[in-house]
Amino acid sequence: MDKDRKPGRPDRSGDEEAERIRVTDRRRFHLDGNGKEASQVTEPSLKPSYVEGLEARAKAAEQKLFEVQTRFDQLRAQLQRETDETRQRLNRAADERTQRDRAVFITALLPVMDNLQRAIEAAEGGSSLEAIVDGVKGTANSFEAALTTAGVEPIASVGEPFNPEMHEAVDTTAVEPEREGQVTAEYARGYRIGDRLLRPARVQVGRAKADAKGATE
Repeated sequence: MDKDRKPGRPDRSGDEEAERIRVTDRRRFHLDGNGKEASQVTEPSLKPSYVEGLEARAKAAEQKLFEVQTRFDQLRAQLQRETDETRQRLNRAADERTQRDRAVFITALLPVMDNLQRAIEAAEGGSSLEAIVDGVKGTANSFEAALTTAGVEPIASVGEPFNPEMHEAVDTTAVEPEREGQVTAEYARGYRIGDRLLRPARVQVGRAKADAKGATE
């Protein structure tokens, strides 16, 4: 008996030491014919087969989602490039059309400049008043033709009913009752292009004699 052991108390140091160092090794080994370790066998999975199937399907779904997202990003980038290219192409086409229309209009105005130059030369050369007037009329006709080519139309005024959307009344004049509200004179011709008003015609409007007055009164 151990001299240091106290009477009445069992010796448990050995048991405690054994509990402290006990290790459970659940690995399985195959031994070859010589008793040597040949391979290590892994414990089988404790997950049910349906759980493993769900995990496999989830991973496949994640991969499919990644592929779809990647393809979507590629298509979106391609669509953005095509949209930018189309916008640039349309802008270039619009600029070219504007330049072309401008060139056509300026070309149509060149005869007007020619006629003005000839009228100046005729006046400086001592030509008759009739010849100068004819030159000015030719210039006006050329200018009207250029405006018509550009799609500009003059607004009918004299003899027409006053239209506040097309006419600007400068003053009034006394007229017979049946001519009430008609345009009696035109001070500046108005023009429009299509449905767009470029400039209203500045006109004089007829009023019945008893009501005739200036437009500013």
